[in-house]
Formats: sequence, structure tokens, C-alpha cells
Amino acid sequence: MTTPTASSPTRVTLLGSTGSIGTQGLDVIAAHAERFEVAALAGGSNIALLAEQAARFTPPLVAAATGDEGGLRAAVAAAAAAAGVRGYHPEVLVGPDAATEVAGRPADVVLNGITGAIGLRPTLAALRAGATLALANKESLIIGGPLVRDVAAPDQIVPVDSEHSAIAQCLRGGRAEEVRRLVVTASGGPFRGRTRAELAEVTPQEALAHPNFAMGRVITTNSATLVNKGLEVIEAHLLFDIPFDRIATVVHPQQQIHSMVEFHDGSTIAQMGPPRMLVPIALGLSWPERLPDVDEPSDWTQTWSWDFAPIDDEAFPAVRLAREVGTAGGTFPAVYNAANEIAVDAFHDGALSFVGIVDTVAAVVDRHDSSQFDAHSLAGVLGADAWAREVAAQIVAG
Repeated sequence: MTTPTASSPTRVTLLGSTGSIGTQGLDVIAAHAERFEVAALAGGSNIALLAEQAARFTPPLVAAATGDEGGLRAAVAAAAAAAGVRGYHPEVLVGPDAATEVAGRPADVVLNGITGAIGLRPTLAALRAGATLALANKESLIIGGPLVRDVAAPDQIVPVDSEHSAIAQCLRGGRAEEVRRLVVTASGGPFRGRTRAELAEVTPQEALAHPNFAMGRVITTNSATLVNKGLEVIEAHLLFDIPFDRIATVVHPQQQIHSMVEFHDGSTIAQMGPPRMLVPIALGLSWPERLPDVDEPSDWTQTWSWDFAPIDDEAFPAVRLAREVGTAGGTFPAVYNAANEIAVDAFHDGALSFVGIVDTVAAVVDRHDSSQFDAHSLAGVLGADAWAREVAAQIVAG
């Protein structure tokens, strides 16, 4: 892995710079400008915001997933002129492979804030280039588990998901052999306490009303179905090499405790703070060092009441299914994720009920033969992903 010298700033590449993780990552960088230098930005379809970010941080490389190079170049030039920035003419890349190209360029840290399976190629590119990977794109690790672990060097991946960042922080309080189990917390989503029958009538608008976080459509829906928590259980297994029977989940609606580690002497260490992403993102950029004044801590002068409850597996079977999928290994996690992405789109298009999302995922998983795909090759993982999407679409179509 590349390491900045004491006198040089950490060079950071941001993938998904116009999304929630990317914009907050740039906020952290701006607040600690002496520590970081933006090496590259890769955004999605919001070219105007990407151009504004480029004009503000002046990276030598700017990329977009859509549009054309001339349009991006013109947008950056206009934003630079509006900001009074002279002589700024970055290299620009445009297209579906732009983020992968950017991820493989020289940098000390690559923050992968892309959503979905499309983040796998950039994840592999960053790891192969030797950068520290600050990973918010959980899907790339989950679907490419054996492949990603084959490529990654020890400690090269730093988790940015708040739950896994919390676990990583708690693990600093004891040796690996002293860990009894990991405890991953869940908000329970907007439908906590509802029965399966009541969930059948949920609308897309209701599913996007997360109680604590403002996120994109897929992640917010996944939080409502608890598919997101299922993915995080698989991610925890892959990141920390803890068996699934030693990874517990608990509903904690206030989301002040982001996750916990239980040790074999009976003690539990919890990482807590406001339900925001600034601290996990900052740690992803500076691990293992903590940056000062990243976020406001919890206000301990106030009266708090925190609740904990088990997940209702009957109403929310996604976590139980994820455990089965993760235990099966191979390309089963890739199929779980891909089928879910198709099912979420179908739900928002009015072609599938809310409970039908996980039902569809389960049906696709049930049909999968992992022996037909090599989980240690990119072609095998992407083949399983494509197969799952096709089968899920067939199930949705009836």
C-alpha cells in the first residue's frame, strides 16, 4: 500500500463523489485541507455538481459515468470560471468504465462510495494499484468476496459502513482470540413492529422514509426490508473473518450505538455517537488515526432512553436468508445482491409488492447452482450476477 510521507498530504480519490458518501467525504477533506489532497473525482450523472466539486478541489483527473468528454470539460471550465479559478484544465474521462480507470490511478486512499454491484471493478482496480481502500461500497466485497480477498493485502481495506467502522474501532480494545462475537445493530427501518401482513401494503414512498438517514433509493429500500442488514452481516464475516454463528444482530432504533464487540470474559465494547456518517468516513481516510473535530459527540447532559430488540425474522426474513447465503458462500452472495437490485427496481416501478422483494430474492437463491460459477474470477462473479438479474426479472414478470 502507498503511504504518504510526514510532509506530504494524503492523496485521495473519491468514487461516487456526487453521492452522499462522496459529498461528506469532501466535507471532511475541506475541513482538514492541510492533511488531504484530492487526486481524482468520479461522479455519476450529476455533472453540474461534479463540475462544482472539481472547481473547488482542482484534482488533476475528473470522471463521469454518463455524458461525453466535451460536455464534462465544458461544465468544469464553466464552474472554474464562476469560482474564479484560472488555468485549471484537468484530464477528463467519461463512460461506464471511467470509475475503474480512475480507481487504478496513483492515490494513497480510494474512497469507494459507489452504490451497487457496479462498484466491484473499481474496488479491484484500487486494491491492485496498492491504495488503501476506504470501502463504503459494501456490495463489491459481498458479491466478490473470495475474489476481493484474493487481491487485497492485509489491512488494505478500511470499512466505511458505520456498523463495520464501529466494529473495527471496538476490536482495538482486545485481541482477535478474545472475541466471542460481533453484534451488528439495526435501526429496524420505518416499519419496525409491523407484521408481514401489514407490510404487504407498504408503498414505495413509505419505504423511502428512513427514520434517521437520507440515502439513495436502493440503500433506503434495503434498510426498510433489512436486506441492508443482511448484506452487512455477510460483510462483517468477510472483513473480520468471524463465523456467521458468532455474528449477532439487534434492533436499536435510536442508532446511537453503531455496533458492538463482545469478548470472551463477558465484557462488551460499544462504539457510539450521533447517527451520521462523518466519523466513519473520516476514519476511512485517516485510519488508524482520528482526525479532530469531525462531528459533534453525543450530548450527555440530556436524558437518553435506548431500546434494543431482536429482529422479527417472520416479518423481515432478509437477515436470516443472508446468513444462509453467506454460509453457502461461493457466488450465492452475488446472487442475493443482484436479485435484490432487480426486485427493488420492480417494487418502485409498481410491479412487485414490498414483501415480494425478499420473496423474489429467496426464489432466485433457491434456483442457484454455485458450482457453475467461479467465485475467484471476475468473469465468474459477473456471470452469477447477470444470471441472477435475468432470473429475478423473469420471476417479477410472472
